Amino acid sequence: MMNPWAGEVALVVDGVERRCRLTLGALAEMEAGLGDGGILALAGRIEEGRFTGGDVLAIVVAGLRGGGWEVTARDLLTADIAGGPVAAARAAAEMLARAFAPPDPP
Repeated sequence: MMNPWAGEVALVVDGVERRCRLTLGALAEMEAGLGDGGILALAGRIEEGRFTGGDVLAIVVAGLRGGGWEVTARDLLTADIAGGPVAAARAAAEMLARAFAPPDPP
């Protein structure tokens, strides 16, 4: 079971439920690969609904790595994500939200 208070989000990859979490290290690694604008620009694109598949992939990879799975973007290019791109985008948005704000109380 995922812990939203720890910023965890579940994503099923190739039939296995994986823990995703944007740790400080995962965020720093992701930001290094984003180039201009970094995480703030990425968050703005997502908030405005103008994100790209590459944005989603970057967040998902960072979250999976932060959750303890040593995965690369190349590994996910052929992976089966339950729910497809929509589920991946939803998980990416949820990870960002949980990384920067506590979840609502139960």
